[in-house]
Amino acid sequence: MTTAAIALAGFSLFWAVRQSDEVSVERQLRTTQRTIRALVDELAQQQEMVAVWNDAVEKLRESPLDLEWLDGNLGPWLHRTFGQDQVYILDAQDEAMDATIDGKRVPVGEYDLVRSSLENIVLGLRGDPRSGHYGHAERTADSPYLTSGKAVRDAHVIQLLGRPAAVSVMKIVVETNSVVQESGTEPLLVSIRFLDDTFLKRLSERSLIEGLRFSAVNTPTESEVSVPLLADDGETIGYFIWKPELPGTKIFSVIGPSTALVCALMILVMALLVRSLHASMAKLEATVLELRASEAHAQHLAFHDTLTGLPNRALFHNRFERALGGVERGEGLALLMLDLDRFKNVNDTLGHHAGDNLIRELGRRLSGLLRSGDTIARLGGDEFAIIQPGIRGQRDVEALCNRILEAVRKPFDLQGGQAYVGVSIGVALAPDAGTDPIELQRKADIALYHAKNQGRDCHRYFEPVMDESVKRRATIEEELREALASGSGLKVHYQPQVAAAGQPVIGLEALVRWQHPSRGLIAPDQFLPIAEETGLILQLGDMVLRQACAISLRWPDLFVAVNLSQAQFRTPNLAERIIRIVRESGADPCRIELEVTEGVLLGDSLTRDTLKRLRDAGFRIAIDDFGSGHSSLSYLSRYEVDKIKIDRSFVQHLGHRVDRDSAAIVKAITTLGHTIGLTVTAEGVETEEQRRFLATSGCTELQGHLFARALPEDKIASVIKGNRPA
Repeated sequence: MTTAAIALAGFSLFWAVRQSDEVSVERQLRTTQRTIRALVDELAQQQEMVAVWNDAVEKLRESPLDLEWLDGNLGPWLHRTFGQDQVYILDAQDEAMDATIDGKRVPVGEYDLVRSSLENIVLGLRGDPRSGHYGHAERTADSPYLTSGKAVRDAHVIQLLGRPAAVSVMKIVVETNSVVQESGTEPLLVSIRFLDDTFLKRLSERSLIEGLRFSAVNTPTESEVSVPLLADDGETIGYFIWKPELPGTKIFSVIGPSTALVCALMILVMALLVRSLHASMAKLEATVLELRASEAHAQHLAFHDTLTGLPNRALFHNRFERALGGVERGEGLALLMLDLDRFKNVNDTLGHHAGDNLIRELGRRLSGLLRSGDTIARLGGDEFAIIQPGIRGQRDVEALCNRILEAVRKPFDLQGGQAYVGVSIGVALAPDAGTDPIELQRKADIALYHAKNQGRDCHRYFEPVMDESVKRRATIEEELREALASGSGLKVHYQPQVAAAGQPVIGLEALVRWQHPSRGLIAPDQFLPIAEETGLILQLGDMVLRQACAISLRWPDLFVAVNLSQAQFRTPNLAERIIRIVRESGADPCRIELEVTEGVLLGDSLTRDTLKRLRDAGFRIAIDDFGSGHSSLSYLSRYEVDKIKIDRSFVQHLGHRVDRDSAAIVKAITTLGHTIGLTVTAEGVETEEQRRFLATSGCTELQGHLFARALPEDKIASVIKGNRPA
């Protein structure tokens, strides 16, 4: 009986030791494998923070590159923040523009050391069917770990420079349509994290793994275990080897030598055995709790924004659909879409870190304004959404919108200074605007668009007329594309500019007109803003400039004025584009006058460089609508211009008793222009009285319906001949 009891006790002890060891080893194996797999997705999440960003696209177009900006926002920032070992930025030809190794900028030639290993991934991302990675990007663009919906990347575990490495390559793309980016020209962001050295040290410390090392061959000792590291093609790169924690063995090493003595004292043996088993089970329970906590944390990260801790887009959609169930039971619901105003200024002036701090603080402020049943989510960037279920009427929504506007207007303390922003809010009410979640979100976005267009820092409710407006704009955009592609309907008319003394025609202003086949004549103010928003203004501007060059060759003694919009100045190669078109046409740049509004002069260094290059190339620069906007002597001293055109609003009021200031303003502008050596042109001249006043006030040139309206080329010839001295 005693022998049987001892045998049973020995078997139980052996089983407990082995089971404890196996559980411990299995946990460490799962932890290591899960960490390696997660690192690839972490790289993509880290890249997305900077790769889907208008500022990054615009900054990488600059020449030379703004190295200080790159240090604060791209390669060195990714190393400091996330520990990425190597970061490369490739241009549209897949050549390195910038290289960072261990957080320090290095010569771009360092990329040649890894080029051959990364070439197939890069070509696959570019859509080259010859690459073994062709098609991977389409599968990974919809990764649940990416939240912007615009990130396109390909990530793999490979052997690089004889070391195991996680590599992710992502296109650097725009987040909104405010910046034009042609497909195929996207720069690429390459992030590399080696899976040895610091990675192994972090993994060992975090997972309590002793003696963790990497080996190209599977040579563990008797007391070690290994897990293979596989590349995506199934090839084994190497092995992670470590000495596992064996709690059962440790217990056995303590109990084993004393087993003989314990057999003599059965009661004592049983007491020790019970204690040992209890300790083993406690450790097993701790391991299970640890695994559950890890799973809960992963679940939280999958449905929450990492920056603010708020629900992300995935959780937002889940809660939105559940909240709409209450609408079917007769409850009211409001969906609020929020977008910050002037947030870009914070990033531009204070940096990306300050912008992150502002977003975090904004999330805290908004969360404090909501009821327990409301949901706020960060959808990405500076875009938030709020679900307000169970509303009793529009009064509840109005109160919440007012609280939000008031909270956001308060200053944000950032890096020792204060930043002021606003917020625009679009609201869609259910069931008034429908109950389909996708349609409600679309309508709230439309209302947000109208809030942005109507002064910002306000809220607007969706109305059916807004939807019609959006559809009408979409139709105009589509038909404008067709007109530009076919070359039909869009025409250039010319309005003469005459000399104030003698009134001979000395120049023409080129003005675009659209004769739609079914809608008739569409006014420029209806389609030009759409062309600017969609980027079609570049193609439209090229068309007008080419025709202006052609008529300049026909009338070589006249200058031809062409308008440039503020949207055109957002392209970094505008000066080269204009110079090339004029050179190809054979026209004289000195006979081409480029008109810009005062709003253009508020631009950045890119605007100043563009205007300087154009003037150095021989073009004349004129400020259009002078006096109507942010007129300032500083503009005239900072920019070299040739002409100012007095805004037509002052000319139209000349002689009206209700507006006696217009005459004084016109004289002041004329005197100012002549003092600094500029030509002064008055627009909108419609009466003989206006002409006489402007001529005596010193205006050099006149333009308006008194002399001629804008006419097509075949009719402008007679006006030119009729206004020339015999």
